[in-house]
Amino acid sequence: MPDLALTSLPPRADLLRQLRPRIDEIAPGLRVVAEGLLGAETRVDFVGVEASGRVVLVMVGTAEDDLALVARGLAQRAWVEARLRDWLQLAPGLGMRPEAGVRVWLLAPRFRTESLAAARAAGGIALATYRCVRNGGVGLDALVEAVSEAGEVDAPAAVAGHAPAQFRTGVSDAELGLTADERREFD
Repeated sequence: MPDLALTSLPPRADLLRQLRPRIDEIAPGLRVVAEGLLGAETRVDFVGVEASGRVVLVMVGTAEDDLALVARGLAQRAWVEARLRDWLQLAPGLGMRPEAGVRVWLLAPRFRTESLAAARAAGGIALATYRCVRNGGVGLDALVEAVSEAGEVDAPAAVAGHAPAQFRTGVSDAELGLTADERREFD
């Protein structure tokens, strides 16, 4: 078995080349139709279409710009949504359905808590982490793992005056086994 070792990030062009074949692992069946599309002031790394006709934007960032990546993802989604009907006229064979909407996948080495919260609050944004590994003498490879599908996972809603039934750690009231009196201490 070859030795796998985490490695620093390669130059951006090499990183995108390594991540391109891994997109199917986080978004199965996504057909990439464009790369490096100039959107709202910056580039969208990959644009794809799902079988449902939904357009998917994939953007790659670094660990340091994860929150800015969420903001760019929102801006690009708004920019693309406004142009979907035009794109459909230009390329009717791509199978885009404007009514299916736009989803954004953001990839970064890590997402901090505020970035996760922002993506969840915005909806329609899914997150994945990536790592670069050196595969023995064979070369560089990328590994991806979905973190969340913030647009499809509902956070527990807080009832007025009551804390949600699940803590930030993911531990629920039932798992803690708190009595009603003990729980009131946290409200």
